[in-house]
Amino acid sequence: MAALATEPIDLPTTTDRPRPTIIQGGMGVAVSGWRLAREVARAGHLGVVSGTAMDAVISRVLQDGDPGGHYRRALKAFPSQAMAERVLDKHFIEGGRDPGTPYKPIPKLTLETARAGQELGVVGNFAEVWLAKEGLAEHGGEGAVGINCLEKIQMANPTAILGAMLAGVDYVLMGAGIPREIPALLRSLTAGEPGSISADVAGGSLRRRITVDPADLLGDDLPALVKPDFLAIISVDQLANYLHRDPEIRPDGFVVERPPAGGHSAPPRGKMQLDDAGEPIYGDRDEANLAKMAEIGLPFWMAGAYSTPDKVAEALAAGAVGVQVGTLFALSHESGLADGPRAQLVSQLRSGELSVRNDPRASPTGFPFKVATLEGTASQVEVYEARPRLCDLSYLRQPYEREDGEIGYRCASEPVHMYLKKGGDEADTVGRKCLCNGLMANIGLGQERKDGYAEDTLVTLGQDLAGATELIGRHPEGWSALEALGYLTEAVPAQVGLRHTA
Repeated sequence: MAALATEPIDLPTTTDRPRPTIIQGGMGVAVSGWRLAREVARAGHLGVVSGTAMDAVISRVLQDGDPGGHYRRALKAFPSQAMAERVLDKHFIEGGRDPGTPYKPIPKLTLETARAGQELGVVGNFAEVWLAKEGLAEHGGEGAVGINCLEKIQMANPTAILGAMLAGVDYVLMGAGIPREIPALLRSLTAGEPGSISADVAGGSLRRRITVDPADLLGDDLPALVKPDFLAIISVDQLANYLHRDPEIRPDGFVVERPPAGGHSAPPRGKMQLDDAGEPIYGDRDEANLAKMAEIGLPFWMAGAYSTPDKVAEALAAGAVGVQVGTLFALSHESGLADGPRAQLVSQLRSGELSVRNDPRASPTGFPFKVATLEGTASQVEVYEARPRLCDLSYLRQPYEREDGEIGYRCASEPVHMYLKKGGDEADTVGRKCLCNGLMANIGLGQERKDGYAEDTLVTLGQDLAGATELIGRHPEGWSALEALGYLTEAVPAQVGLRHTA
C-alpha cells in the first residue's frame, strides 16, 4: 500500500461529468439491467447496471436465442469483432435451447481466468453498458450510466470494468469491502496498460494479483479509453477519510450506505450481536457522521432508507449531492426481475405482508445479506434444505493457499464434505445459501438440471419499504422507473437538478 500523503493532493477530475441527485442502485444479478439503467439515465440521473455475473448472463441469454436481438446488436459495436464472433459462435443458439435443456457451463473465475472466460466477461459487461447508453445523446445526454461491482467478487472485477470502459461507462461504483485499488486499476486501463488488483487468498503467504491486459486481449482493436469516475460505497466516515487521505487510493466520491440497504451490507462494528429475530444489531458506531463526510470535500450520496421525498431532502440538507435508491427500482416495471417474482413481491407489498430479513448467515462471504421472505422461494428453510447442495457458478468462491503452495478454491455453500476436504471450517457452512444460482433464477435465467430440478429464486431487497408502500398506494398495479424518479424528487428544488463535477 502506498504511503499516506502528508497533505491533500488535488487530482484531475472530469469537469463535465454529471452529478445527478438520484443514483439508481446497482442490484445484481442483472436486476439493475440495461433497460432500467437506460430509463434512469435518459431522465437525467445516474442509471447503474450490475457488473455481477455478466459473463453468465450474456451466455444464457444468447443460449435462449437472444430475444429481441439486443445483445447481438451491442456486439456489433464491440471494438474487436473477432472476439465478439468467438462469443457468439460459442454461446448463441438460433431459436433458443430446447425447453428443459441445462445451460452450458462457462469458464469459472480463478486468479488467472482462462482467456475464453476473460473475453466473455469483457464482452458481457460491454454489452450491458452499451445498451444502457444507447440513444442517450438523443435524449438530451444529461444523464449518466454507471456499473456496480462487488469487492467480494475480486476475480471478476478487472475484466468487468474493462468491458464497461470499452462501452464508455461514466461511473464505477464498488462496495462489499474496501475498494482501495480500483483508482489505480482505472488509471492503468485508461492508459491501455495491464491493470491489476491484489487477491485476498485465505492462508496465503505470497502476494497474488488478478490482472487484465487490454492490449493483449484486443490488440490493434483497442480504442482510446476515458477514465470513469469512481464512487466507493462505504458505511462509516472513518473509511471515507482513510480512502481520501492517500491520493493513490482516493475515489472521486462516496456512496454512504446505511445498514437497511439491500443486498450485502457491512457487518456491525465490533462483536456480532443478534436480536430476538436473529438479525444483526447495529448501533451509533455503524452510522457515518455526515458533518465529517461533508468536511472531506468529495461529493457523496446517501443510501439505505432514503426512499421518500423527505429523506431525499434530508440528505441534501446534510450536504449530500443526492441519494442512491434500490428497492423502488427493483420493483419497477423496467426491473430485471422476472415477472413471477416481481408480481409476488408487489402482491405482498400491496397487502402489507412483504418483509425483508437481514440474514447474517445466508451469504458465503460472511457479510449480512437481505432476503425477502417469499413463499416457495429459497428464503424458506424447508425450500432451501430440499435443494441439492452444490456450487457450479462459483462467483463467491474464496481462493486459498494449499499446503503445497498452489491455489485452491472453496465456497461455504458447496457440499460440506468438499468444503472440509479443502480445509474449510464446518461452522462456516451452517445456514449458507447459494446466492449465485438463486440470483440468476430471479431474472429468469435459473439453471435447469438434467434430473429435472430447477433453481429456486432468492430475492434481495432493502429493509426500508416506506417509499414502496407509498408508491403502491398511488400505483396499485406497480410503477415505472420514471414514476419512481418523479416521486423521489418531489421535494428537490428545481434549481438543484443535475449538477456537474466542476
